[in-house]
Amino acid sequence: MSQKVLDVHEKPQPVRWLALSLQHMFAMFGATILVPQLVGLSPAIALLTSGIATIVFIIVTKFQVPAYLGSSFAFIIPIQMATQTGGIGSAMIGSMFVALVYAIISLLIYKTGFHWVMKILPPIVVGPVIMVIGLAIAPTAISMASTITVGNETVYSGLHFSAALVTLGAAVFCLMFFKGIISLMPVLIGIIVGYTYSAFIGILDFSKVVEAKWFAVPEMLIPGIDYPFVVTPTLLIIMVPIAIVTIAEHIGHQLVLGKVVDRNYIHNPGLHRSLLGDGLGTLISGLVGGPPKTTYGENIGVLAITRVYSVYVILGAAVFAIMFSFLGKFMAIIATIPSAVLGGISILLFGIIASSGMRMLIDHKIDFDNQRNLVIASIILVIGIGGATIKFSPTFEVGGMALAAIVGVLLNLVLPGKKDSTMLDEEES
Repeated sequence: MSQKVLDVHEKPQPVRWLALSLQHMFAMFGATILVPQLVGLSPAIALLTSGIATIVFIIVTKFQVPAYLGSSFAFIIPIQMATQTGGIGSAMIGSMFVALVYAIISLLIYKTGFHWVMKILPPIVVGPVIMVIGLAIAPTAISMASTITVGNETVYSGLHFSAALVTLGAAVFCLMFFKGIISLMPVLIGIIVGYTYSAFIGILDFSKVVEAKWFAVPEMLIPGIDYPFVVTPTLLIIMVPIAIVTIAEHIGHQLVLGKVVDRNYIHNPGLHRSLLGDGLGTLISGLVGGPPKTTYGENIGVLAITRVYSVYVILGAAVFAIMFSFLGKFMAIIATIPSAVLGGISILLFGIIASSGMRMLIDHKIDFDNQRNLVIASIILVIGIGGATIKFSPTFEVGGMALAAIVGVLLNLVLPGKKDSTMLDEEES
């Protein structure tokens, strides 16, 4: 693009490099640490693995794709379900198998081309499933925002709910009334404002901050040491089908990113490389106890606003993420964020995820006068949000988001009247 400030392979001057990389890291920071907070993982390990995964991704894509990898929201419910069935170690094992799916799909794309992927993942399937990701966990956001645990009971707290509303209000204000880089950090700014308000009303506990060391190695979960490496059919069916959605999400991000920086990343370095980089990032994260990774829409927004496309700025942001993860005092402060504040920001964030699914349907002009489209979307939404489950045995069942994704793909393949149109075809036309 003619107005770019720095192109993909240009290096900024040292001081400017430092400032741009810090800015980029903080734009990704809020969403990256929110996922582990919601699923019971360490924010420090999430930050560490996001930095490592980003570096791996950039290497695999031959320093051509300026993308930052953060914690994936698509896996919040699957991680919670896997944890309930087999402990947090099960969720990590599931992440590794998701990475294996990425690798297999990457190899198939390398051998056979990329068009077939979007043939089975059209917008009429992916859009409603993305809506399910946001809406199925909405009750969790409201519970976090408005309740506290007293003894063995969960009770409503108006004081904590006020912190959630202040957090939500700050994030909405940031989105609506600010321009530029500030408008791309509503999660971070909302958390900061909500945290400050929480300190003012006296619901923070700083005891762990005082006890924390200045330097601390992130808490890792190593297979075979911290948990047994046990694979079950239930675990696989909970985690693996979500790759259907995240692969489609990845392709969408690559198409939009290519538009922003004026390149075709589907062809060069190739979709197989970017998917492999994403999968390796998820594998490394799972091996040490971090959440699955994904390319971030926030990253694309920062590039579009700043017109700084330099892959070296992204690498700098990744290095800063790794460094910050070892700052014990800093991460201890993160751990003191009240659940009400996280609940308040989740109300907006989960809603935006659901709305992005709706936007996909609108952008691709999905016709709901067409009965086929109406049937597919309706069934996906009710199965996913309703938490429908098919039990094959007392220990093996398929349900919720995973079942919704599988049913959506099958309906799209078997129902008559299918149009031969995908996101990829429309982009190339």
